Amino acid sequence: MNFLPISPQEVRERGWDAPDFVYVVGEAYVDHPSFGHAIISRVLEYAGYKIALLCLPEYHSADAFKLFGRPKLGFLVSSGVIDSMVNHYTTAKKRRSTDVYAPGGKGGMRPDRAVTVYCNRIHQAYPGMPILIGGVEASLRRFSHYDYWDDKVRRSVLVDSAATILMYGMGEKTIIDCCDWVRRGMPAHELSTLSGCCYMAKEPPKHAVLLPGHAEVSTDHKAYARAFMLEYEEQDPVRGKTLCQKQDEMRYLVQNPPAMPLERNALDDVYALPYTRTSHPSYDKYGGVPALDEVRFSLSSVRGCFGSCNFCALTFHQGRIVTSRSEKSLLDEAKLLTSFPDFKGYIHDVGGPTANFRSPACEKQLKSGTCKKRQCLFPTPCKHLNVSHAELCEMLGKMRKLPRVKKVFIRSGIRFDYVMADRNPAFLNDLCKYHVSGQLKVAPEHISSNVLEKMGKPNHEVYEAFTAKYKAINEKLGMKQYLVPYLMSSHPGSQLNDAIQLAEYLRDIGHQPQQVQDFYPTPGTLSTCMYYTGLDPRDMTPVYVPKTSHEKAMQRALLQFKSPKNFELVREALRLASRDDLIGYNKKCLVPSARDGSSMNRSYQSNSSRSSSRRPSQGRQSQQSSHANGYSKSRPSRNRKPN
Repeated sequence: MNFLPISPQEVRERGWDAPDFVYVVGEAYVDHPSFGHAIISRVLEYAGYKIALLCLPEYHSADAFKLFGRPKLGFLVSSGVIDSMVNHYTTAKKRRSTDVYAPGGKGGMRPDRAVTVYCNRIHQAYPGMPILIGGVEASLRRFSHYDYWDDKVRRSVLVDSAATILMYGMGEKTIIDCCDWVRRGMPAHELSTLSGCCYMAKEPPKHAVLLPGHAEVSTDHKAYARAFMLEYEEQDPVRGKTLCQKQDEMRYLVQNPPAMPLERNALDDVYALPYTRTSHPSYDKYGGVPALDEVRFSLSSVRGCFGSCNFCALTFHQGRIVTSRSEKSLLDEAKLLTSFPDFKGYIHDVGGPTANFRSPACEKQLKSGTCKKRQCLFPTPCKHLNVSHAELCEMLGKMRKLPRVKKVFIRSGIRFDYVMADRNPAFLNDLCKYHVSGQLKVAPEHISSNVLEKMGKPNHEVYEAFTAKYKAINEKLGMKQYLVPYLMSSHPGSQLNDAIQLAEYLRDIGHQPQQVQDFYPTPGTLSTCMYYTGLDPRDMTPVYVPKTSHEKAMQRALLQFKSPKNFELVREALRLASRDDLIGYNKKCLVPSARDGSSMNRSYQSNSSRSSSRRPSQGRQSQQSSHANGYSKSRPSRNRKPN
């Protein structure tokens, strides 16, 4: 198979004296277009560059970074498809034992803050060597940012890593521009022309928007909120301005405007590159790379998202302008998948950040940019929103008819409010009839209007209307299929009464979540800004934030109130909220009273189990929603979920 080289021997076999760039990646080499390092390395290969990959290097010294010798032009660095801290730690800051992006799923092979550690080792090995950093860790940490694990505001990762340049967002065009810039000798006057890049400067550029500096945002919550909102509003490739933030006494971080999304033909070309679509054979002795299993027979059809959930980092990484692959490109890839010997007839997913988006939200976006002060779907769909699933339905219909294809699933999230805005019921009918395997996972996240407003999610009535429509269609089709709601606890704005309201809703619909996702404060999201500052940066009003581990545990327990291990926490929460009426044995009670002992608890558990068994339920793994990867959209991550 035609893998790019990951060893000096493979470099020699290609007849190279040295690679142009060594690409350091915090995950195993999987040459599949769902992995950012695969896309970027293939794009650079197509552009004529010689790329060697240094995957999961031993990072305790600089020795491993000398494996290929001194590259001709420089190093590229990415932590992988997930921020290394999110990959390593749960929301409770407990260390994870495994890593699905490592050979055999072995944990501990990449360092915390991988981008910074890798860059420091490269500086030790080859002082003065150009280093270009990118991927989700670099992208979402490009400004001064709140770090949940240190519980403080950290400087830009470009400062900490001392890299030459930082590339953010979807990087196919940006990476070529930056590598060409290095090849030309890194002329300083060209830095301001590189879209999708950040660099350090001694003075602010003319006409740049000056953000509150690091000294301010690290000590003043209002300054942090103001800075975040300026950053958030300018992440647009059409109207976005150059941003500048002072990092220390001598240097400013400069962010050039975002790169334009790839046009459809260019995106098709990216996915037509000669990927081997498997992990490097050197990992076979470890059982391969587990993350590949999820995406082996899946298709990435779209990138970007105008849903703009406040807890999601997509606006900061992929942007709000949606672009998608052509029908021909997707059908060609589907045909390729059917030719593999291990293809069983099932295409596991056709999607992306949001599976039922296929085009920009409106015609204005490509000409004038996204609206600075108005979201496309929140609080209600914009009157200019282009609502149509026709192209998606047609493409899926043709894919279903391909030889050897038994079923085409949609497992990426769908926006149910966008479905409800479409007067044509064809998509939901087709979804129920052809593309669901018994359960459809959707993400209402909560039911409290207070919490939903802070999340940037539609009112609960929209979800209720969707569930009624979904149920009616399945009854008409004679199919028993269920909705599995994804729910989030402890989001900013959520008080105990809000969590109790959600628990009562779960009681009423007879649903018992097997897993619940606690809010995970990760860089680059509006919700994380709320978490750190206690302010809503949109209007600077105070926001209640559940921060103590005990309150978070109570809110989480309320969502799984039927589990006996949670009874004590649920009782405590109910009493704190003066809701003793929900403790006892009538049908409205959430938990039994404590005085009757464990035998009654066991009886209650038995009744609860019979109740919850009426509906299948499945939770999501607890991971942050970056919905993004190394330099490009990837869906194998644990954080993938409906919007």
